[in-house]
Amino acid sequence: MAKLDKNFKKDYLVEFSIDGAHSFHIKNKKPSRWILAHILHGSNKIYISIVLVTTIIAAMLSSALMIVVGEAINSFILENDTSLLFYVILILSLGISAPLMRIGNFMLREILAQRLERDARKEFYINLLGKSQSFHDQQKIGDLMARTTNDVRMLNYLVSPALSLIIESFTSLIIPLIFILMFYPSQLVLVPSIFIFTFLIALRSYIKKIGPVTEKMRANFGEMNIILNESISGISLIKSTVQEAQEKHKYLMKIKAYRDAFVEQGRIQAKYIPILLLALMNTISLTHSIILFSHGSITVGQIIGYLGLLSQFRFPIFISFFVFSIIKLAGAGAKRLLEIMNKKTEIDENLEGKSKDITGNIKFENVSFCYPKSKNKILQNISFEIRSGETLALVGTTGSGKTTLTKLITRLYDVTNGKILIDGLDVRNYALKSLRSQVSYIEQDVFLFSNHIIDNISFGKKSSFEEVIKVAKLAQAHEFISSLPNGYQSEIGERGIQLSGGERQRIALARAFLVDPRILILDDSTSAIDSKTEDEIQKAINNIQKNRTTIIITHRLSQIRWADLIIVLKRGKIIAQGTHEYLIENSPEYRKIFIKKFDLDEEKLKTRGRI
Repeated sequence: MAKLDKNFKKDYLVEFSIDGAHSFHIKNKKPSRWILAHILHGSNKIYISIVLVTTIIAAMLSSALMIVVGEAINSFILENDTSLLFYVILILSLGISAPLMRIGNFMLREILAQRLERDARKEFYINLLGKSQSFHDQQKIGDLMARTTNDVRMLNYLVSPALSLIIESFTSLIIPLIFILMFYPSQLVLVPSIFIFTFLIALRSYIKKIGPVTEKMRANFGEMNIILNESISGISLIKSTVQEAQEKHKYLMKIKAYRDAFVEQGRIQAKYIPILLLALMNTISLTHSIILFSHGSITVGQIIGYLGLLSQFRFPIFISFFVFSIIKLAGAGAKRLLEIMNKKTEIDENLEGKSKDITGNIKFENVSFCYPKSKNKILQNISFEIRSGETLALVGTTGSGKTTLTKLITRLYDVTNGKILIDGLDVRNYALKSLRSQVSYIEQDVFLFSNHIIDNISFGKKSSFEEVIKVAKLAQAHEFISSLPNGYQSEIGERGIQLSGGERQRIALARAFLVDPRILILDDSTSAIDSKTEDEIQKAINNIQKNRTTIIITHRLSQIRWADLIIVLKRGKIIAQGTHEYLIENSPEYRKIFIKKFDLDEEKLKTRGRI
């Protein structure tokens, strides 16, 4: 990302940026200014200049052709064979030159269009990567997908054909008018001038009416994609609860709203008055030229040349309602893109922060937290400390804040009050990349990408095949991977759907082992693993825990009892902390969790090795 000035940085924070990737200062920028910044970026200015020049030349050649045709007809009437041959050659040259000029023009404008789409798509994607977790928690994936694909695509159409056709239309109106003044009686310019003036007024009214409709179309398209994405993502639930008919009805309602917006657009276009004005202009202009002919002011050839020049008005009139609809759609799409990109991001990547190897001492000092746009505190006055190499176990009922607490360590969210220290330094004072690269987080709901197993294991660190096999063996994943038809090159489907829960968790463990983190967070990461496999994985976890800080969230007593510190959470507060033996003796809430879960008496709970 390009370097931003200090004042801009205060308003525009990101979690992630790419060195060298150009980005535009989008904060509170209007869609038109943002699009213009993209169009005029870098060498695009040269291409635009060439497009403008070639468009003007092509329009001049087309207008000149009409005049030459008129003169050729005069020569034919006068039976001047020498001049007629000259005009035929000239007509042929002009007739070939203008299309060749337009071919080059089309190529350049297509390059500009593809560049605009590429750069806008890249900027929007990087902007999404740079948003904080709290931002993504509030977004609907279907709507983001619609913006990323269709709204960005509309920017391509904005340049090719829309803006290019507007430039061509403008020259098709102005240059014939100039040629009429230069080569024909000046009074012939009166009717076309009045026509152009009324056309611009009618066009302004059309643009004003079509704007809200196009915005409605883009919004309805996003809503339609939200329903589609949710239906596909939750297809198993829909089928198991026999809700296909209800989901069909919801989707059809969104489709109807999208269709209605198109119908409304059609109604506005059907009332497009410039088409009628064009017919009136041609009739009046022909009448005017015939009157001048009857007075001997112009020749038959000049009448034909004059009407040929006026025929060029047909192009801008017929494409204007189509082109300005695209422009409004592109403007609405750009507005939707900027709406997302300009949303506040709470987390700053802090490039000027500390980048160093951490040892893993973690200290919470009176930490409280509530999610953005919420007043309910998920965590309240949390204070504890664990030293490097120690293991912390978090236990508590569902909704007590265990997972949220761990996410504060990696700054997926920032604390509302208090502070979190790692090696004595506030986590907000670390460079975000340095901090997160030394922490591995394995959740219960493991996310895997829809590519090869080897790519998923080595996702956090580029590694050799031998290193991947080594960590797979540590995570007890090598055996089942080797049994697959393509081994480590096997594709596992979206989110690893072709693997069982236990297999996905073992791949996630292998990925964590490969990164070799200083802090390891395991959020119920062995919940889908059978007891036999758990024994082996526990050995691997014990090995990787050496010389690193480990935080585990689990209700497996076999993992909890060996933790150096156990914290019992209830409704976001610490109600007890200490070792297993201490809490069994002194914490009724701690005892209650396991007595209720495993139906054990207290004596068995004190002595039981694994549950």
